[in-house]
Amino acid sequence: MTDETAAPHLQADRPHPARVYDYLLGGKDNFAADRAAAEAGMRANPHSRIPPRENRAFLRRVVRHLAAEAGIRQFLDIGTGIPTSPNVHEVAQAVTPEARVVYVDNDPMVLAHARALLSGSVQGRTEYLDADLRDVDKLLASPALRATIDLDQPVGLLLIAIMHFVGDDDDPYAIVARLLDALPSGSYLALSHLTGDFDPAAWEGVAAVYRRSGVTMQVRAKPAIERFFDGLDLVDPGVQVLPAWRPDAGAGAPPTDTQVSVYGGLARKP
Repeated sequence: MTDETAAPHLQADRPHPARVYDYLLGGKDNFAADRAAAEAGMRANPHSRIPPRENRAFLRRVVRHLAAEAGIRQFLDIGTGIPTSPNVHEVAQAVTPEARVVYVDNDPMVLAHARALLSGSVQGRTEYLDADLRDVDKLLASPALRATIDLDQPVGLLLIAIMHFVGDDDDPYAIVARLLDALPSGSYLALSHLTGDFDPAAWEGVAAVYRRSGVTMQVRAKPAIERFFDGLDLVDPGVQVLPAWRPDAGAGAPPTDTQVSVYGGLARKP
């Protein structure tokens, strides 16, 4: 358990999505405020531990597909959260050792773990940026990003379980469009997003818990999530509830759509 008196710069008195996510995944890198928010969320929706687990599985499948089948050698993972093995670089570099990965988050605890744990292969490279998704210009201009990723070559942009923390007031579609504008043809967008389509009352309850804690959460319907992929070529099977997106052979019976309540998809920039 993290010592909450040792690091006041971590804002231990308020929940952070990365640390709440860590708690829901069974991790120990979280504070009392994160655990309280997670527990309140689970009272509103008893299935709240399932979406993080399915997001991690979807992320692994997407990265494996991009590295093995789409030939992507560079990955930009924004909203990476506290490292949970296997990480993006472990999955990608298992396929192509020269893969390069830049992780982005804005929680100092994520930064501390990333610096300690995110070591890549001899041929590849990993880097971590302490940056806010909403400050696209600063993120893209980072010398560390530019030294790791060649923006003239295709990139796999990973926005996994992050855009539901961007409210409409911050124009999430413009943020994604600006990120994609900086990437060349042949790049890919992988995105997953919470939805209230299957149990709106439960997810409104979870969103209300976050709002009371000072954290924006906005679940969206499938058409609103599909809009993030406008102008891109969706990879089959399109935008689906996560377990239905290219499930691994022998994965067993998936949880129900209501339990998961997350859509995901992958699309190529023409």
